[in-house]
Amino acid sequence: MNAPVLTSPLNFPLNGSRLIEASAGTGKTYTIAALYVRLVLKHGADGFCFERELLPKDILVMTFTRAATAELGDRIRARLSEAASYFRSGADSSGDEFLDQVKSDYVKNGSDEAELTRLARRLELAAESMDE
Repeated sequence: MNAPVLTSPLNFPLNGSRLIEASAGTGKTYTIAALYVRLVLKHGADGFCFERELLPKDILVMTFTRAATAELGDRIRARLSEAASYFRSGADSSGDEFLDQVKSDYVKNGSDEAELTRLARRLELAAESMDE
């Protein structure tokens, strides 16, 4: 039996250990950064809920070289900051399909401006604590 192909970081399961393996230039870093945003936000936790909010010290992401580790960390930090800015803004669209869908999911589930601001702060704190 073959494992399902998960083409979107929006439907990738957040529980357990996951392996993302693919050739260069296929979007691994993009996907990992998107999953990181979802983990920090507890997005899509249907039937699976963390006991507490996750911060970078609680999330393990591995790669093989120091250079790749530095690049991945920088990209995750940038993605967290970008998401924080978008959640804090009153904009209905960021031009980024992933962030638009994540924010839309929160709005559909009743999140108001105060809740979106709280989520933005959580993302911002995660970006600031990447080096801990």
